[in-house]
This record gives sequence, structure tokens and C-alpha cells, in this order.
Amino acid sequence: MAFIEVRSLTKKYGAAVYALNHTSFTVEKGEWVAVMGPSGSGKSTLLNIIGGLDVPTSGQVLVDGQDGAALGAAARARFRAERIGFIFQQYHLVPYLTTLENVMLAQYFHSMADEEEAANALRCVGLGDRLHHLPAQLSGGEQQRACIARALINQPDLILADEPTGNLDEVNEAIVMSLMAQLHRQGRTVIVVTHDPAIARMAERRIELHKGRLTEVKLFAHHQEEELRDELLHAVWKAQETYGTVGVRAESLPEFAASRATFILMESGGWIELGEGRVSLTAKGEQRARHVIRRHRLAERLFYDTFGVAEELLDENAQRVEHSLTPEVTEKICIFLHHPETCPHGSPIPRGECCRQAPRPG
Repeated sequence: MAFIEVRSLTKKYGAAVYALNHTSFTVEKGEWVAVMGPSGSGKSTLLNIIGGLDVPTSGQVLVDGQDGAALGAAARARFRAERIGFIFQQYHLVPYLTTLENVMLAQYFHSMADEEEAANALRCVGLGDRLHHLPAQLSGGEQQRACIARALINQPDLILADEPTGNLDEVNEAIVMSLMAQLHRQGRTVIVVTHDPAIARMAERRIELHKGRLTEVKLFAHHQEEELRDELLHAVWKAQETYGTVGVRAESLPEFAASRATFILMESGGWIELGEGRVSLTAKGEQRARHVIRRHRLAERLFYDTFGVAEELLDENAQRVEHSLTPEVTEKICIFLHHPETCPHGSPIPRGECCRQAPRPG
């Protein structure tokens, strides 16, 4: 049995208005699914029914075998508190409670409030110095991170996020999505409603709603090609750093060496040059590789400095978010991190325009 089973789910308003119309799909435990579709397509309604905040007109949603709609109001509230963490576009923080008290309130609805546990949850999302601030004293990104801490405090199996970055700028969007990647890495099932294709690309699978009906959507071929290109450029740059040469032998790139077609594809695109068994970057390829390395190592630095992710997990976490980082967002992250010179592993971070414009210390 799948962790989540949506069976012919229908939500109807009045005589002929369908928010959802016989929608069916499954989600496996530990999977990350993005739900997309135009405004009014039923995305938020779907999330609310899965989370037990609403009930269907007909059909059924089973979460780990449990039909939340079949429970009474009190039992359904307990089910939500124990099994599900909600992250909304509107933060829904109690305005007269501090950040710490908002997280402790979520604990209270589950079991007993524990101040130190709540404080640790906030430290994990980079808000250790904001424990006693009111929501109005926090930026939008900080409020969203507080919501993530609140969603996680009861260790839920399932995270439901409705447009979690909809009100954020690019830097805070990157920070919040890096936290989402961490949640998935920890084994949680994540369902994210989003209108942003870059956010959706971080998921393992995307489903799309149109007028309440669902169609599954796979990654477009050109997205896969872009990721393959960037992975190869990354590998060539790192090999050149390791061997101190311009150009490297193909066998020093074991993840690509078995596929001659990959090299030919990248050469035809003008990214690399092949000659006498060696692979070298063209000017075009070097420029792209510089951005790829820069965004990856800045993402590692962001995970390490802001969230305290262990060094052995940095590369994997950075890979989850880096493809959503445009050059503009990468520059903003660099400014946010005060222009670091190296990643946590000690490898140099290529300089950007923002670094050249930054005032020198002293």
C-alpha cells in the first residue's frame, strides 16, 4: 500500500462547480511530489483534504491507511497534530506570541510544551538569535523559517507546503527550499503546491491539475540535458583543479567515461573540446562551469554556515537546490554570506561581480 492514496477524490461546490473532479494518484513514503496548475485548478483544496483541513464531497484519501475524513473533528485534529506538518504561504503566526512561543504552541496541541526543544528547532532553521522576537519583528523569510520549525516540532511523517516561497525574495526562497531539501533528505514525505517550475524541478515527481483533473508530468527533456551538461562541466572543472592542468583525460571523469555520446553532445553544443583523449572547456564552457561551481559551493556554504549541515552531506544537499539558483540569486546568496572565498571543504569559490564591487575590509 502506498503511503498516500487519493481515490477518485471529488470536491464540489453548489450544483456544478468542481474544485476536484475524480482525482486519483498515490505517493510513496519518503517521496517529494510537486503539485502544479493554474489558479483555481484545485491545488490548495487537494492539499487541505490530504491534510484533514477539509473533507471531500466524494472519494477518499488514505494517509498511511488512515481515512482522515472518516474521523470525528477531535480525532482528525489529533491526527493532524501527530502526523502532518503544514507550511503555508501566509505564515499564520500568532502576532502577540514570540517566535519561541509560536513553536511551543504547536507542541502544546500535540503533547507537552518543551522550551529547549522548541529553541533547538528554531536554531536548526537559523533563528537562534530570534527566539524572543515577535512575528512583526521578523522578515518574511524569517517568518517562513519559523513556520518550518513549527511544522517540524512534532516530528511529522508528512510535510504539506502550500506555495511556501510565494511571498519571498530570491535569497529567502533559496534558504527555504534548502530547508525543504533537508526535510526530504531526512526521509519525510513532502508535497509542495507551487506555480514556480524551478521549485517543482526539485521534486522527484510533478503532478499537474487542470480544472480539478490531474495529469502527471515528467521532467522536460531539455531540463535533463541542462542538468547533464552542468554535471559534466562541474566534473571537468574539478578534475582540472585536482590535476592542475587545462584539459583532462576522459578516464579521469569516471561518471561520464562510459558514454561517448555525452561528450559528443556537449562538444556539438560548444561546451567542450575533444582531442587525443582529452576533454577541455571552451570559453563558453568555462564561463558556464564557473557559474556551476560557484553556485554549488555557495550552496554548500549556505547549508554549512546557516543550518549546520554536516560536511559529508553538503554535496548531496547542494545538488538538490543548485539547479534552481539563477546567476542573480547566486549573487544575492554570495552577498548574504559576505562573499566567502572557500566552500566548507576548502575549495575556492570563483569570484562574482558582487565580490569585485564589495568594499575591501578596513
